[in-house]
Amino acid sequence: MHRRDLVKQEPKGGFELPSWLERLLSVGIVSTDPDVVRRQRCVNVAVFVTAANSFWHLVFNTLYDFQGLLPIHLYNAVMSILPLMIPRLHRFGENVGAFTLALLILVAHMFVVWAMGIASDLHVYYTLGAAFLVVVGVQHWRSFLAIFVLYLAALLFALNFAPLDGFISPEDRQLRDLLSTQAMVNTIVMYALILFYILSALRRAELELKHQYARSEALITAVMPAPIAERLKSGNEDRIADRIETLSVMFADLVGFTEQAHRLPPEQVVDFLDRLVRVFDGLSEQYGVEKIKTIGDSYMAAAGFSGEGKEGAVASGRLALAMMKIISQQPALGGRAPQLRIGIHCGAATAGVIGDTRFSYDVWGDAVNVASRMESNGEPGQIHVSDDFRALTLDRFEFADCGSTEMKGLGAVRSYFLVREKA
Repeated sequence: MHRRDLVKQEPKGGFELPSWLERLLSVGIVSTDPDVVRRQRCVNVAVFVTAANSFWHLVFNTLYDFQGLLPIHLYNAVMSILPLMIPRLHRFGENVGAFTLALLILVAHMFVVWAMGIASDLHVYYTLGAAFLVVVGVQHWRSFLAIFVLYLAALLFALNFAPLDGFISPEDRQLRDLLSTQAMVNTIVMYALILFYILSALRRAELELKHQYARSEALITAVMPAPIAERLKSGNEDRIADRIETLSVMFADLVGFTEQAHRLPPEQVVDFLDRLVRVFDGLSEQYGVEKIKTIGDSYMAAAGFSGEGKEGAVASGRLALAMMKIISQQPALGGRAPQLRIGIHCGAATAGVIGDTRFSYDVWGDAVNVASRMESNGEPGQIHVSDDFRALTLDRFEFADCGSTEMKGLGAVRSYFLVREKA
């Protein structure tokens, strides 16, 4: 996979809720803090589960005994509607909705426990107090501990002081048995729904974190060789600087591009350069050459960082030939066919990471200076190489002798044109 594809790739594999349900679970949330949003969505899940559970009790009790259970019907009707107002409280604080829901259930449920008695096992709902940790967050563990203690106290108080059969239809043992079964099943289902949502959100977060890590890795290796990136990430070196005895450096320049660019719309210029550089990047990866940077319309690459001078030189030569082939296939730009002028030299160089915020990996030294001179003193459509490059790769490529060329700062230098790779 290309680095650009990885950067644009969306994380996959997580469980996705339907869009309408996602919107419903985000009702009332105005925060932009991902942690607060996650916890407030958990509050909304608890709100809807509480309202649905109360509504189910309302339907069941109404069908069982409409007249005899009117106070319970009223309670369940209120608890089917009142919790739905809680998402409106999110705007007043990150945990206002959570605390309100916790206190509402804590106080209101005591009525139905006393009304139907311990025999109905409705006090089992107080065990849901343990689930409030996910809605207030571990960073607010003191608040959660207070809620948990209150719920535990309410449970123990009900077990020790609530009447066995309650004060509403105390003689109806069948109703108590049915309510007990319903409460046990509903509690398990509620725990399952809450845990399912929490684990789904956790899974999505893990996948997103993994995806972001992969993108970060791709971006780091996009600006420097992978071994250098590993050294930088390790944090074991205060300064990354290396001496390379034989580094092959290549400069490729678009001939006359600056003059053409002045006459073309900016969008056309950028589009052409972007497409071409993307192709060159792909070729660099294919041949094992490290792109160093682009300087305007000039492309700089190097090979041999691992100390294998000849292999780096061969790779640079093959890349240069491939680039020449690619440029010949490009459409005309501003009425002129684009041409490359390439220069390559092998020699000593220093490489390292410079900068702090927008850091970069760069190379300096004779290999860079001579390669730049080779490019600037070359000819359009030719790969101008030094005698040192030819000596390293004579068994792999065919060359045309250019004789001696006077170069600024170097004097008379013998150079060659790289013609083709030997069969």
